[in-house]
Amino acid sequence: MKVKVLGSSGAELPGYNSPAFLVDGKVLLDAGTIGAALSESKQWEVRDILITHSHLDHIKAIPFLADNIVISQRKHSVTLYGIKETLKTLRDNLLNDRLWPDFTKISAAIEPILKMKTILPGKPFTVNGYSVTAYPVRHTVPAVGYIIRDGFGRTLLYTGDTGPTQQIWAASRPVHALIIEVSFPNSMKKLAITTGHLTPELLGLEIDKMKHAPEQILITHIKPQYMARIKKELLQIKKKRQVAIQIIKDGHTYAV
Repeated sequence: MKVKVLGSSGAELPGYNSPAFLVDGKVLLDAGTIGAALSESKQWEVRDILITHSHLDHIKAIPFLADNIVISQRKHSVTLYGIKETLKTLRDNLLNDRLWPDFTKISAAIEPILKMKTILPGKPFTVNGYSVTAYPVRHTVPAVGYIIRDGFGRTLLYTGDTGPTQQIWAASRPVHALIIEVSFPNSMKKLAITTGHLTPELLGLEIDKMKHAPEQILITHIKPQYMARIKKELLQIKKKRQVAIQIIKDGHTYAV
């Protein structure tokens, strides 16, 4: 399994894209960035998007992907997977024919351009040959993380945005790679907890909850304004807990 980082930033600045992770060129985890990072031909390979929650930085590229499909006049359809609260927010507040056209009603040949499929936490489902299970995480809106297993048994866990949480760790089996957020430095712990995010110190406590440490812990969603401080603090966590931690970079591909 290979994961290309289209975006991994916790804030938008030049050179820093919003979260989106492309698995084997086919399945997107969140959709903060698509068209700004993928050529048109690569965009047409995306047919499934797993959405963790409804915050704008995780969904904002979806309308523009749909628009590109219309412009190209392609017979192409993309399925959006999410919990009912997330999909309802997209319907009510984004694809509502006021803020943006409702592409779940606009057709590309037989099928609508965008389809929505409600998922249930804890219930496995299949997406493009991958076994996927969503589990709740703690954020300011209803949110889930995803555990994805490919046909070779390689497993990726992506938390999306989360503060200190529990259920996903209790439910998860050993995973080969973990993509997890760290948004703020340790000095901003109170703000991190209030807004449903992690600091390096809080990440360390989440690692302690895991029965088995992943081969790779890949850090996403850092606020670029605090990058230097967070790097230093993550190094302390890495040394103390003897785990493989690295900050992921936009445009890079990581093997799971």
